Amino acid sequence: MDLQGLNQLFNGFLHSLTTVNLLACFFGALIGTIVGVLPGLGPTATMALMLPVTMKYGPTAGLIMLTGVWYGAMYGGSTTSILVNIPGEAASVITCLDGYQMSKKGRAGAALTLVALGSFVAGTVGILGLQFFAPLLGAAALSFGPPEYLAFMILAFLLLSNLSEGPAIRSFLMTALGLFISTIGIDAIESIPRFTFGMDSLTMGIDFLPIAMGFFGVTEMLSLAVQTYTAPELTKIRFRELYPNREEVRRCVAPCVRGSVLGFFVGLLPGPCTVISTFLSYAFEKRISKRPEEFGKGAVEGVVGPESANNSAVLGSMIPLLTLGIPFAAPSAVMLAGLRLHNVEPGPLLFQNSPEIFWTFIAAMYIGNVMLLVLNLPLVGIFARVATIRPKFLVPCITLICLVGIYSVRNSIFDVWVMIAAGVIGFVLRKVDLPVAPFIIGMVLGPTTESSFRHTLMLFKGNMLMIFDRPVALGFVAAILLFIAGKILYRSFCHRRSRSALQESIGQ
Repeated sequence: MDLQGLNQLFNGFLHSLTTVNLLACFFGALIGTIVGVLPGLGPTATMALMLPVTMKYGPTAGLIMLTGVWYGAMYGGSTTSILVNIPGEAASVITCLDGYQMSKKGRAGAALTLVALGSFVAGTVGILGLQFFAPLLGAAALSFGPPEYLAFMILAFLLLSNLSEGPAIRSFLMTALGLFISTIGIDAIESIPRFTFGMDSLTMGIDFLPIAMGFFGVTEMLSLAVQTYTAPELTKIRFRELYPNREEVRRCVAPCVRGSVLGFFVGLLPGPCTVISTFLSYAFEKRISKRPEEFGKGAVEGVVGPESANNSAVLGSMIPLLTLGIPFAAPSAVMLAGLRLHNVEPGPLLFQNSPEIFWTFIAAMYIGNVMLLVLNLPLVGIFARVATIRPKFLVPCITLICLVGIYSVRNSIFDVWVMIAAGVIGFVLRKVDLPVAPFIIGMVLGPTTESSFRHTLMLFKGNMLMIFDRPVALGFVAAILLFIAGKILYRSFCHRRSRSALQESIGQ
């Protein structure tokens, strides 16, 4: 880092030490940890619920708080995975395999301490990576024009077809629906109303906030309301039991470092990066371990490695969001919408127009990483008891927060009805196994994609073949063609393999 970068980071620390930013950092980490402990709620839903709150405190505090929620949730999910064998987050599913086994052996306190320390190291690695790589990528992206952005958007949509499990056609259909919803309202270029059906309420378009709060917040509450509640049995932890022994510390150092680096680079890929990174880390640690037979029976490497990976992946996924304005995960899409609520557009110009936002965010993440460590170890027993809150108390409270929060944004009853409708639709979509995250991505990226496409048409005067005269755009087009060809070849290979296996079974 050059002298200018160090000066900007120092100024970032000065700004982050203001009361508003410190409180945003603290409450983000605290709420995120509680959300991670509560099975089913999830960071995306909570971040959507908190968007109205962040509007009152500026874009920097809002970004710090939302990231704190996401980051804190990754740690909170490990608490119930270890103590109760219930993953508070999808990213903590793999932690149940060895974390709960350590708890049954009386090593729950050591597991929680090692996870906290591993998360701290992973967070530091992730922040350093974000601090060094984001400005470089942002500077390179300054050469992008409408054709480059259009080609990159198409590539992003293709990559995001893997955002959720199941057939890719489902993701494409949900993404297309999100793109369509984003076109409702006044055309930004020609000022013509589109798809409003004569309704004044639709003239300004359908806002992202009620859609997000409905699809994530209300849908989660409906899902909790119909589930059968079973009170979990908690493993009691005394403070003196939090100390790991020397052998456990020695065995967790290398997995912590490997998981941190792996998670950061997985965070640069589209999809549920926090979940993918944990499974990759667990599989890698088991493969290279000298004691693979211990995995699934309380191996400390199977706890620390994945938990370090998911924390680092959160900060890795911030790079495409802040430098290119492209969210590669559902929580990133919520953060993008939050920044746009403050009239801040993430992308390469962020480092020129609003560098204080980025560097204050970096400094606040360093502080938040320490806060998370100090916060979680002494209060682990209290956080574990949060998991026993009955849905009949939780659902009404969060539903009331949703209703009050969405109405307070624009004082619009229409937004309230949109949120309720989105919640019911999201609940139905979950029942029929249709992914919601691609819809959110399509709705968020829709305006940028449409604007890039129309400006490219005007720049090229309708001749799209001129895109081949632009090297960067041509590179993205080549990547698109390679991706499509790879998909076709992979499916052809799988089809031939399944057919040959069927023929062999018939022959036998």
